Amino acid sequence: MRTDLCDLLGVAYPVLAFSPSEHVVAAVSRAGGLGVLGCVRFNDPAELDATLSWLDAETAGHPYGVDVVMPGHVPAEGAPADLEQLIPPGHRDFVERTLLRLGVPPLSVGEQSRSGVLGWLHSVARSHVEVALTHPVRLIANALGPPPADVVARAHERGLLVAALAGRADHARSHVAGGVDLVVAQGYEAGGHTGEIGSMVLVPEIVDAVGEQVPVLAAGGIGSGRQIAAALALGASGVWTGSVWLGTEEYRSPPALREALLRAGSGDTVRSRVYSGKPARLLRNRWTDAWTEPQAPEPLPMPLQNMLVAGAHSRLMAAGDPSVVPMPVGQIVGRMNRVRPVAEVLADLVAEADETLNRLRKLG
Repeated sequence: MRTDLCDLLGVAYPVLAFSPSEHVVAAVSRAGGLGVLGCVRFNDPAELDATLSWLDAETAGHPYGVDVVMPGHVPAEGAPADLEQLIPPGHRDFVERTLLRLGVPPLSVGEQSRSGVLGWLHSVARSHVEVALTHPVRLIANALGPPPADVVARAHERGLLVAALAGRADHARSHVAGGVDLVVAQGYEAGGHTGEIGSMVLVPEIVDAVGEQVPVLAAGGIGSGRQIAAALALGASGVWTGSVWLGTEEYRSPPALREALLRAGSGDTVRSRVYSGKPARLLRNRWTDAWTEPQAPEPLPMPLQNMLVAGAHSRLMAAGDPSVVPMPVGQIVGRMNRVRPVAEVLADLVAEADETLNRLRKLG
């Protein structure tokens, strides 16, 4: 299984793997794919710099990428303290009442609540790019379309490729006009921020729209070699995967999260704005269900919703209760039934894709 994308990226297989875990990223890159580190969790640029330095060593010369959350136009975002004032007291009261009703205890001494705003701010995402440009990354991907023109230009000056996620064909055309080198066609099935069109429809639409100009990666619900073969049949040059790596040894999940992922079926996710303020696919559980009840307020826009629930997410994760863990994940979660090493997962994906493609050739 080899496409032109492999030569473009310098990888053995046309499989890109997004993960917030540097351990997963390093393992994927070493095994022949391209690991892509999600940077939104890094509030401190120095922490990101240290992590990328670790990746530089652990990938042993194999390419890797980074993923940022950066709108194409600079917003008037304000200081975090100013943004805090925009959160209605009623929303804060609802969060506290819900945590109490779900039996979620406060954080114990020594446990730290994570900040919910910095990684989602344009200014911090720009600092992520600045740090990435000082490391030998191969790719900068942006979850919110093409980065600003100056970021694209600086990346290209250093020989980096730029990718952007798209949920509609018109978005993909706009991304290419903005200078991106790769378009990720992300279908409705995907975990995290995702659109409303399923992959089977979306991928060929985007390939038809921009495929002659730039390579297209298929994303959303991909966790088997048969699905990779299907993506290639739809015209994609490779695949962008994410949720499938949550079930690996290298992801190092807390026990409650691992249990929730392993027991979930493909129908146990929900697309909701509760996580960040933008529609995102999450594990469905008692926490997400609480936001659908009649007395629940409407989620706030990004980044206010993330600021509102960041402390709650820390408490929910620390509670050790699989029925409330807050986690973005795609519908492919139904295939996660045991914990395996990254290299084994990737090897199985490639072997099954090769087997499927060979079987299809015989049909002709």
